[in-house]
Amino acid sequence: MKALIQRVSKGTVSIEGKPVSAINHGFVVFVGVGSGDTEEDTRYLADKIANLRIISDQEAKFNLSILDTNGEVLVVSQFTLFASTRKGRRPSFTEAASPDIAEPLIDRFVNSLLEAGIRKVETGHFQKHMLVEILNDGPVTILIDSQDRHKPRH
Repeated sequence: MKALIQRVSKGTVSIEGKPVSAINHGFVVFVGVGSGDTEEDTRYLADKIANLRIISDQEAKFNLSILDTNGEVLVVSQFTLFASTRKGRRPSFTEAASPDIAEPLIDRFVNSLLEAGIRKVETGHFQKHMLVEILNDGPVTILIDSQDRHKPRH
């Protein structure tokens, strides 16, 4: 699984011109599910995101997590995180999981965030055309790939 985390002052999702989800002060997390991902990946990412220290303390240092600040999370399914642009000009999405595999794992990821202690987790709508508004704070944007935990450190 891949998660693109943006620290935000606010984030909203609208479908057909109507707001369906909104958060204040926290993270908008775009999540892509790969073809080999499992529930273990959802737990890994949720724990990593809940404890990731990318929120500034009073000395403007990244010392606080979303748990420390009682922040909120907006999760948006994003299969395009698995886009491959190696050949040609049109991206290929063959590494992304099929919707019947991805949707339950996205749901499990949301539950894992709640289990990790995040008080409010909102979501977009799976396989819907969404307009996502983000007021990026910083800007701070972090990419986490659950498969990286298997790679040796240098």
